[in-house]
Amino acid sequence: MNASALIERLALQTPVLAGLADGVAGGQACWRPAPGRWSIVEVYGHLLDEEREDFRARLDLTLHRPEADWPPIDPQGWVEARAYAARDLAGTVAEWRAERERSLAWLRALTAPDWSRAHSHPKFGSLAAGELLAAWVAHDLLHLRQLAKLHYDHAAALAAPQGVGYAGDW
Repeated sequence: MNASALIERLALQTPVLAGLADGVAGGQACWRPAPGRWSIVEVYGHLLDEEREDFRARLDLTLHRPEADWPPIDPQGWVEARAYAARDLAGTVAEWRAERERSLAWLRALTAPDWSRAHSHPKFGSLAAGELLAAWVAHDLLHLRQLAKLHYDHAAALAAPQGVGYAGDW
């Protein structure tokens, strides 16, 4: 496993993720393309909580106390319970970026981590620290795709009744 490349990928993805919020006005920030789908500000609220309460916290436990129980998380429930939609987009993105910088500093300061150390998860079974690091990178990419789709769907809504089919298939 190339942990340093994965950590660098997290660093490189940070401005790309943050940049997808640039120029997004309040109406677009809260716009949902359909019931049950997240808005842009909700995605960033999720990224912030995942940064603080999921990936960094759980990776730390797996590396240093793999037998310890992980703190519970509720990513889907937090969207409403923590009122992501009512948040200020710029503030949420800035807070996420600050958390990401803390995560990167922590990751880079690890001394000879054993990426094979594993936590026994009730749903996923044995999860190695390296798998968590790789999943962190992949999680970013899933949300990059989600944010791009939200921008695409919003542009299509603004264009109505004109279509966007000429752009190509999504």
